[in-house]
Amino acid sequence: MHSPILRAPAGAPTHAPDPRRRLLLSSLALLALAGCGPDAPKLHGMDLSGMTDGDFQLQDTDGQTRRLADYRGHPVMLFFGFTQCPDICPTALTRAVEIKGLLGTDADKLRVLFITVDPERDTPEILRAYTQAFDPGFIGLRGDAEQTRAAAQSFKVFYQKVPTGSSYTMDHTALTYVIDAQGKLRIALRHQQSAQECADDLRTVL
Repeated sequence: MHSPILRAPAGAPTHAPDPRRRLLLSSLALLALAGCGPDAPKLHGMDLSGMTDGDFQLQDTDGQTRRLADYRGHPVMLFFGFTQCPDICPTALTRAVEIKGLLGTDADKLRVLFITVDPERDTPEILRAYTQAFDPGFIGLRGDAEQTRAAAQSFKVFYQKVPTGSSYTMDHTALTYVIDAQGKLRIALRHQQSAQECADDLRTVL
């Protein structure tokens, strides 16, 4: 399943597919799998309640191994990205801050998880500083290459390294996944959704 992707910095060579095409294909693929019966909730995002639940085995920035079950009892917003992301990741995390503000007292229930797809550069220290710059409660997670690949595959997340001269950037899925307090995958929030639309969707699982 492919989704909207990150672009390399302006002027850098890249062979990434057209992000608009990837967004279209991603949306069609997700909608084909998502619940769409008459009893499905009215959402701005995509209803994923009919899909297989994802999981991960990664380390938080204190080095403690974490699985999705560790956050059972709390609704979760889960995003895959990387700290050197030029626009989509900071936009998504800034929106997450706004969403918490719109949820009022319900915001205390929410856990926001950021899984890096670039563990080569995103050390625990860098990841902690990055996530906490948005909100001290946001949780950064990382693993080795195999753990990262397994986590991404579990949520059907696409990512790949794209050379940019002497360095590289990362293409990756730009959806935010919502998991309910029982650990069930429920919603994919589109990158284009407003904070208010995301908060409305989250209230259906709180």
